[in-house]
Order: sequence, then C-alpha cells, then structure tokens
Amino acid sequence: AGMNGTAIENFVCVIFNVSFMNCTWHVGRTATEDTQYFLYWGPSKKEDVTECQNYIKDNCGRHTGCRFQNVTIANKNAYFLVNGSRSGQSIQSYEENIMLISEYIIVEKLTPPSNVTVNCTEASHRCSIWWRQPRTSHVKKRSCFKYEIIIENK
Repeated sequence: AGMNGTAIENFVCVIFNVSFMNCTWHVGRTATEDTQYFLYWGPSKKEDVTECQNYIKDNCGRHTGCRFQNVTIANKNAYFLVNGSRSGQSIQSYEENIMLISEYIIVEKLTPPSNVTVNCTEASHRCSIWWRQPRTSHVKKRSCFKYEIIIENK
C-alpha cells in the first residue's frame, strides 16, 4: 500500500556503549515535505514492538532516525517497521526481520578491551598480554572476537 518511492531507504542501526542504539534512514525518493515516518522495533513481528520516543529530524521536521536507550537484545533476532503518512495518505512501509549474527543492518561499535595487563620478562625478551573482552549487547562467545596488538618501542 502507498505510493511508490515513499518508503524509507538506506536503513541502518548502530549499537554503542552496549545499550544505546541509533537508527537512521533517508526519506523516500518521492516523499514530500509533509511525509512523516514512525519507527517500531521488537524481537519479532509476532511480539510487541516499541515505537521510537526520541526521533532525529531533518530540516523539514520529518523523522529520519531514532535514538533508543536501554536496548536489550536478548535473542539474536530483531524486527523493524517504519511506516507513516502524508496529507492523510498512507506511504509504503519498510520492514526488516533480521538475524543479528548474519546481517549488516545493525552495526555495533565496541568498547575497548578492559583490564589490560602486560607482563614482560627481560631475560626471555617476551611479554604476555591479557585483557577482558569488550562489553557487547549480544555477542558472548570469546571466539567471535579478533584482536590486533600494536607494540611500539619507546
């Protein structure tokens, strides 16, 4: 339903500091200045969804994103729906039902590893380095992380 080209485009979400999520999008190609979008998300299409409470707006006052706080992604699925209207007419909806492990609609900016410990022995010219993996919203397996260590002589 709705006029072609009115659905949002380039939808992406970024999770940061473990429990904050920003989702952004571009307005549809044929969207007019009075087009307004509304974002809902939840664990699946069949479960309760939550509407955005803190929209990001463009110069025309149209919703072009959302800032979520206290985000918890208990299972590895997420459902997103963006619908809206313009001058009382419906626009095309945008729906995504994704698996977080395999999709790139959601990106997570990780915190740096914590409790970094370095132990060097001069006799063997070796160093051992330990750290605690970054906190994350949904990845718990240590094997999911790859690290790069840069050692500089000072």
